[in-house]
Amino acid sequence: MHKDTVLANKTIFVHNGIIKNIESKIIVDDIEIIDGKNQFISPGLIDMHTHLWDKQELGLYLANGVTTIRNLWGYSMHLRLKDKLQKNKIIGPMLFTSSPKLTSKDDFGDDKVQIETKEEAKKLVIDYKQRGFDFIKIYAGINEDIYKTIINQSKKSGISIIAHPSREIPYLDQFNSQVASLEHAEEIVQQALNYEIDSLKLPQIIQKFVDSKKSFCPTITGFYKIYEMLDKGEEVINNGDINYMNPLIKTVDSKVQYNRWANEKTNNSSITETIYKQHLFHLYILKKMNEKGVNIISGTDSGIGITVPGASIHQELSFYKEAGLSNYDALKTATINPTKTHKEFEQMGSIQKGKFANFIVTKKNPLVNLNELKKPEWIMVNGRKVDKITLNKYSQNAKNRNNMVVTALRYLEYLLVER
Repeated sequence: MHKDTVLANKTIFVHNGIIKNIESKIIVDDIEIIDGKNQFISPGLIDMHTHLWDKQELGLYLANGVTTIRNLWGYSMHLRLKDKLQKNKIIGPMLFTSSPKLTSKDDFGDDKVQIETKEEAKKLVIDYKQRGFDFIKIYAGINEDIYKTIINQSKKSGISIIAHPSREIPYLDQFNSQVASLEHAEEIVQQALNYEIDSLKLPQIIQKFVDSKKSFCPTITGFYKIYEMLDKGEEVINNGDINYMNPLIKTVDSKVQYNRWANEKTNNSSITETIYKQHLFHLYILKKMNEKGVNIISGTDSGIGITVPGASIHQELSFYKEAGLSNYDALKTATINPTKTHKEFEQMGSIQKGKFANFIVTKKNPLVNLNELKKPEWIMVNGRKVDKITLNKYSQNAKNRNNMVVTALRYLEYLLVER
């Protein structure tokens, strides 16, 4: 992933989950040899904006070639899953998780932790770091005083921040060195551009990303799902990929979001066209950012609404193609680009000595057609090979799961422990 090319007829030696050598021919005694003749091996995909609800979703990500996920709504369950994955008690993508979403006291909603004082903000950052969360997540309603306090304490505690840009702070003032990435293309429209499709003001924002070397996570797919709900109607919450969603999310969040936009459509006949125009502007933003060399990282907002874990990464990459990125540049957003965002990701994203053995193996070249990544012959995660039969089983298990009560109890734990 450092050059748009294919290295032919190579052998990769993997030991204890790490790539030890890559040569035309390697001879090592007493090891398993996997024949990859006439196939293509690519780095495992990384989804940088997910919302994880259960271990069945871990299997869904693997089935779609996603070998690393960045969960951006963390609580106790995610720390337990992370521990089990690291101890090889369960198999799934490598999991990195943010803290719970932090906001200020006037930003209501049970999904967020409302902070009232600077002292509380300091204590939370220290606590989250000690408990094992990888990043701090700040949310849209955070005010400037709490924001600055979290920035300062995160720097002292040695933990980076992921920002859903705040409505309470000018957009261009949120490019602090402690912030690893800013999320969501729609926030550029809705905050930085004050809900206007304004291509004249956009260059100033893009230049800020360039100058600060800040990563941008567009989550094009998450926003596009609004258009799908408006355009396709109830079928999107009754049929198709929606059946791979967590049952509680499908029953509650998916329907709530659908009803919200269905009501909006009843009251505003032009809303479908408005949302689609904004989606097209998101693609324009992406095109201009790529031209200027902004570090774009692929994230999908999967796990909420109707954005299905795993499959959503392929729709996200297809949008990058539609925006004008080459297959190679699109693939970079889900492989090598995340390694420039967090030090925790430095050992992944490419096939090199010393990197984690996270692979996708396909029959055809994904640099010719990215859709090849949807149908891996097998994948490897942290040195563990998972064949196609097992990947299909993971998908079926996710589709057939009935864990609504368990998910509700985990969320209740979140409310009791984190809030």
